[in-house]
Amino acid sequence: MSIGQAFLGLLESQPRHGYDLKRAYDERFGQGRPLHYGQVYATLSRLLKNGLVEVDSVEPGDGPERKRYAITAAGVTDVERWLGQPEKPDLHLQNTLYMKVVLALLTGRGAADILDSQRSEHLRLMRELTRRKTDGDLADQLICDYGLFHLEADLRWLELTAARLDDLAGKVRR
Repeated sequence: MSIGQAFLGLLESQPRHGYDLKRAYDERFGQGRPLHYGQVYATLSRLLKNGLVEVDSVEPGDGPERKRYAITAAGVTDVERWLGQPEKPDLHLQNTLYMKVVLALLTGRGAADILDSQRSEHLRLMRELTRRKTDGDLADQLICDYGLFHLEADLRWLELTAARLDDLAGKVRR
């Protein structure tokens, strides 16, 4: 996800201070991975340099002056273009789990154990997301559904791979 694009989208509704942007971002997109303040101000600096935001006002504070940022017309155009572009689907064709299964087969280790362990981890995360979805607002429900659907697809792959292990072992060792 592009943090800069997210900031532009958040600024469209109203000008905000950096700490307000961080809070809004963390509430909407940062569950489990909140932004660091350095990242917030580095991103704002880049957006300012590129003419996508401007300083709307400067207010005195207890420490340094507090700048409030607003999106520019160029920023609105940029976020509009970004929102209209489809994302490239990520197929995960060479992910780490696939690599572990192949290496286990190549080295005579228990690939079934790897698949079982991963299945347990996927189910644990699915339970966690289901709890979060039940207690969450619409945004939480949407992101949890996204994660759950991906985990379900992974589980289908785990089951299919487990069913094919004997055949795979013979082909991989050749």
